[in-house]
Amino acid sequence: MRILLCSHWFFPSVGGVETISKILAEEFVRAGATVTVVTNTPGPEMDVSYTVMRRPSHKTLRLLARESDVIFQNLISLRTLVSLILSRKPIVVTHQSWLRRTDGKRGLENYTKLLALRACHNVSISKAIAASLPVRSIVIGNPFEAKAFEGLLDTPHDKDIVFLGRLVSDKGCDLLLHALAELKAKNLFPSLTVIGDGPEMPTLQALTDQLGLRGQVEFLGALQEGRGEIVARHHIMAIPSIWAEPFGVVALEGVASGCAIVASSRGGLPDAGGPCGLYFPNGDVKALASALGQMLTNVPLRKELAANGPAHLKGFQPAVIAGHYLELFRSVVPS
Repeated sequence: MRILLCSHWFFPSVGGVETISKILAEEFVRAGATVTVVTNTPGPEMDVSYTVMRRPSHKTLRLLARESDVIFQNLISLRTLVSLILSRKPIVVTHQSWLRRTDGKRGLENYTKLLALRACHNVSISKAIAASLPVRSIVIGNPFEAKAFEGLLDTPHDKDIVFLGRLVSDKGCDLLLHALAELKAKNLFPSLTVIGDGPEMPTLQALTDQLGLRGQVEFLGALQEGRGEIVARHHIMAIPSIWAEPFGVVALEGVASGCAIVASSRGGLPDAGGPCGLYFPNGDVKALASALGQMLTNVPLRKELAANGPAHLKGFQPAVIAGHYLELFRSVVPS
């Protein structure tokens, strides 16, 4: 099978949608497919098992589409979709986020994309994303970098809570600090490790001092290497996102590291964390503090949730997720 994989972002570095595209491209090749990745991002040559074409013209895109059996667009892009629809080849679009503006409303671009989707086969990364679309969409979760987390489940846990993510307001790290203050009032003093960087770092450090939590909280900054080993030292991963996360690969990483999960409930985090966590209403400090308190004081519950991890993760292994896509591709390619 010849697959044309369109990924708007595709850098040599790790992170975001491009990491998902890389994982899937590698697995498609392992399964015997020929893969060409097209991307709008510039970048150096990459030593990979598939072809990468950067910033192709519309004419080149149409040629590549005609030479492919199926077109896979990982995150919808109108720039490439217009050229690809004209190829009359089956197009599979994966929805990695909400088709709406940050204010929750839809503009002209969003409605144009929704109209274009009627000519495509649609995949959503979570049940919440699928429910938000007015077109039929099957659910296939995102894979995670399983090899980076192998052998971590037996790591001794000598720390309590870990937060892993970019330090921006939507991720809710400030909510987590306020929840720690609530727990402190109940004579619970868990440690918190914050892994990540971003514009909110100074504000969060100041809030830590203001709430009298300096002795409990450690800011490690962004970590490119060894973050799995550090996460695996913790009992609990907290994902207190204020906005509705479309999915949450970070939850899979926490589960793979042996953590029990405490995460916000609106969006796709319950899909990612599954039976390995407790979920609270987005933005509710008291509910977050209550869930963390349960995890900290009810050790059998915490161990039970963490023990659900290996079975849950089987469904998100790269080869498994790629297999779901290949099955879909075969079903839409004319025989």
